[in-house]
Amino acid sequence: MELEQVRADIESWIENFVEVPHPALGGFPPCPFARSARLRRTYGVFLGADPLYDLKNRARYGMEKYEVVIYAYDPAEWSRELFANSIELANKETLIPRDLIAMEDHPGDPEIVNGVTMNQGTYALALIQGLSDLNTKAKQMSARGFYHDWPEEYLQGLFHHRQDPR
Repeated sequence: MELEQVRADIESWIENFVEVPHPALGGFPPCPFARSARLRRTYGVFLGADPLYDLKNRARYGMEKYEVVIYAYDPAEWSRELFANSIELANKETLIPRDLIAMEDHPGDPEIVNGVTMNQGTYALALIQGLSDLNTKAKQMSARGFYHDWPEEYLQGLFHHRQDPR
């Protein structure tokens, strides 16, 4: 994997999917804050080496200038189960105590909401955000009806380790 190609692929996914309103999602984009983060360049994309190691280091340094930090991995090198377990362990042991959280996106674990595939699809991704910031934004969006059309089972997983704003 080459960093510039990974960055271009992720930016294309953000611009052409994550920030685009979708009728199956109540007319909202999958992430209503993605466009502003992209335009302000407050997200960073990095090639990851080992999810547990990378996330522990991120916890040590914090978010720095970023709202979202994305580590990309080759999914052929990180099975869905090993990847998910590494992120869960990093969340419990290191990130959450520092008010951060990592969310996973792995091609081997399709995330489908109302028929819409949410995954980036090419890379295994660890997306890190400030936990308090994410909870505040989720509460704002909940008040606007953002989660109204989302399946309960999906929301239960989404709010794992987070405050459920509903």
